[in-house]
Amino acid sequence: MTSARLLGCNASTSAHTRLLDDRRFRTLLSNEDWGRLPLATWRRFSKRVADGESVVYVGVVDEVSFSDIGWWFAQAARLIGGPLPTGRDTGVPMIVTVTEDGTTGGQTWTRICARKRGFPHVIHSAKRFAGPTGLEEYVGFGVSMALRTAVEDQTLTFRSACYGLQLGRLWIPLPRWFTPGDLTVTHRDLGNGAFRFTLDVIHPRYGALIHQSATFREAVS
Repeated sequence: MTSARLLGCNASTSAHTRLLDDRRFRTLLSNEDWGRLPLATWRRFSKRVADGESVVYVGVVDEVSFSDIGWWFAQAARLIGGPLPTGRDTGVPMIVTVTEDGTTGGQTWTRICARKRGFPHVIHSAKRFAGPTGLEEYVGFGVSMALRTAVEDQTLTFRSACYGLQLGRLWIPLPRWFTPGDLTVTHRDLGNGAFRFTLDVIHPRYGALIHQSATFREAVS
């Protein structure tokens, strides 16, 4: 669901917001793959706001499912910032705020997923355009994953390549048995300003652990 300019359906663009050309995601793909993206997706991933400014995504959670092991793993991951869904509620709002980070040249993210009962689940993370694949996501306590970017059936796809731990300037790969397995995030354009975000975590031994999908719509500005 990475995007540098995607406004929620109830959000509005400030008159003072500056939109800049953004080639950060473009450089992660071949010319052929980039050309297969729908025009709406191409536009979302080709623009960004100025450093320090934010945009908001507003959507609704459509599906959530966990295996028994996946649910317990998601709860345990709260110790490093809760980077995975932790509840089974559907039909609840999901809000994402993306802020351009001028220090690293990346983005800081805050994801808020409402619950039907209790407080919402909040995830903080940071995306950096660096590392072995050109894109990394940090989720807390120095834990990060490198992401490979691809286009599959006109859907922009991000897949985990490896996980690591940042200690000062040292990056230490995490052993596969210490990770949740293969993580995949997709951004699929639905037309008429809408798109679907999905998150899937599949373990090589235990199979599908977690699935979540949400539908978002761009603001009319």
